[in-house]
Amino acid sequence: MSMGNRLLETTADLAAALDQSKLTRAAEGVKASQPRTAPGQMLAVREAMLTMQAEIEAMRRRLEHFDGSLPTIRIDPKKVRTTRWANRHEASFATAAFVRLKESIALSGGNAQPVLVRQAEPDVYEVAFGHRRHRACLELGLPVLAVVWNCPMSDLDLFLSMDRENREREDLSAYEQGMSYLAAIEGGLFPSQRRLAEALGVSHTWIRKAMMVAQLPESIIAAFASPLEVQPKHAEAVRNALECDAKAVLSRAEKLRQGSLQLTAGQVVARLIGQPNSAADAGSLDVGGKVFGTWRREGRRRAVLSIDLGAIDKQSASAIGDALAATLASMTPST
Repeated sequence: MSMGNRLLETTADLAAALDQSKLTRAAEGVKASQPRTAPGQMLAVREAMLTMQAEIEAMRRRLEHFDGSLPTIRIDPKKVRTTRWANRHEASFATAAFVRLKESIALSGGNAQPVLVRQAEPDVYEVAFGHRRHRACLELGLPVLAVVWNCPMSDLDLFLSMDRENREREDLSAYEQGMSYLAAIEGGLFPSQRRLAEALGVSHTWIRKAMMVAQLPESIIAAFASPLEVQPKHAEAVRNALECDAKAVLSRAEKLRQGSLQLTAGQVVARLIGQPNSAADAGSLDVGGKVFGTWRREGRRRAVLSIDLGAIDKQSASAIGDALAATLASMTPST
């Protein structure tokens, strides 16, 4: 039952109390004032009752504004735990977007948009959605503003609410969504991918593609800079290669995981499937055994150099730019 409905129910008892109180005061007022005739007393009591009924009606109209609403409270974030259905990977809390969110919450002194929680145990809550906002408040040591779902919420209801809220924000990666879908099926919330797709209102094809990303071996996922970078097209290419020669693909994945090159997701896939030259070449800028950055070739006519500014000073950075310009000038045919 919503807060508004509960409050409206309480007005019945309040009305009864007001009835008795105002009738008593009306009767006392009749005794103390004119007129003292029976018709006059009846008119005075009737006037008091009409006033009382008008006040009750005004109160009911005000309470109707709260119908369907839920209470919001500020909770110690340590008393709020993540759900087993959480669809946020740990990598999500190391992104620039999360840093910006955390800075905004710190500046405001708390989250303006509340998270949704359900009661898990006495004085313990569980996040339905808003995991990043909760995590930000937890790291900042700020109370988290939360809407408390005060009716029974099943695991299925929680999962659907969480998925709907995150899909509307469009900031979940294919890997995170795939892991969430996989957990829902393995946890028994849905008997099949098709039933899951119907419940979420998304295509069965998307469910299959997202789950294909999540079902890649952990050693394959570890070869990427972040699991959030893995797209369904990457997963499909790697899966086909695994079907042809799983041992070779897993061996390449281990070498990539141990390597120091900073590769794009496309470059990682190219190496996993054994076609490094078909996508891009890459290497490290190694001087005297110390790595100062990386380079990579994208396509046939483009190269990208990345310098680690932490390994050099500002003057050296300027000198590197000058040296590169001089080298390019020496390579340009004279006209």
